[in-house]
Amino acid sequence: MRETTCRRTVLAAGAAVAGSALIGCSEYNEGDNGADSTPRATSATQAQPPGGEELAATADIPVGGGMVFKDRKIVVTQPDAGDFKAFSAVCPHQGCLVDKVADGTIDCPCHGSKFAVADASVEEGPATRPLEEMKITVDGDTIRLA
Repeated sequence: MRETTCRRTVLAAGAAVAGSALIGCSEYNEGDNGADSTPRATSATQAQPPGGEELAATADIPVGGGMVFKDRKIVVTQPDAGDFKAFSAVCPHQGCLVDKVADGTIDCPCHGSKFAVADASVEEGPATRPLEEMKITVDGDTIRLA
């Protein structure tokens, strides 16, 4: 019985320490005297410009081609002049990132799948599903996530 009590005590103490550590990791603004405990806005809560995060200038996306944004896992295409489309850069075959847009297709380097720049439909397998469509807006000369 004593072993069970000891184990419970250790577990309770561990939970208290973990809770204290989480509270200590909170971000707060410090006023002149350090007494202000107003939570700070983090990047996730800061206001985005109308239309969302900026991706590119329209001039950066060639007509009949596109550009892959690997860090955002998005590919933006311009199948016809002034017509901009966006798709997930994650290939539905096995999750590789597409790496280029060339000759009217969005190309996956892993197994050779190719997708149409106009609608991301499969042009060449082994993928059997199109790339997922993403929402964007064009604001003047700027392409933004919607």
